[in-house]
Amino acid sequence: MIGDVKMKILVLNGPNLNLLGIREKEHYGAVSLSEIEKKLKQKAKNLKVNLEFFQTNYEGALVEKIQKAKGKFDGILINPAAFTHTSVALRDALLAVGIPFVEVHLSNIYKREEFRQHSLLSDLAIGVISGFGALSYALGLDALWESLKAQGKKIGKKKSH
Repeated sequence: MIGDVKMKILVLNGPNLNLLGIREKEHYGAVSLSEIEKKLKQKAKNLKVNLEFFQTNYEGALVEKIQKAKGKFDGILINPAAFTHTSVALRDALLAVGIPFVEVHLSNIYKREEFRQHSLLSDLAIGVISGFGALSYALGLDALWESLKAQGKKIGKKKSH
């Protein structure tokens, strides 16, 4: 069977991001996570990319999702939220699977409290997008797509099964 090979990207969201649009709007804006996902789906359609979304408030669930992504996804777009600053387990999972990823943040973490200014993941990431609100996700998807394309991922090419 011959079909289009589309790039597959896993979009991960950490704790409290399910409350976007209602919590700390001065830092995170008024856009909900479902609205961000809807905009990303539109962008992904234009890029011919398949996206899968996952949000959890549990560190172990994120670790398991990352582990199961190996061999199934070309890249990861991740907003680790509070786990950015605390999770060695998340870092180890991303390192273990070796899937290229872009780290995104709604707020500019470098203009926030000192403890939020350090990421345990950023040195492993292709790059970090921070401080553009909901637009951070779209910018992150563009950057990840361009990086994966440059690495030779088969975007829109035919493949025999």
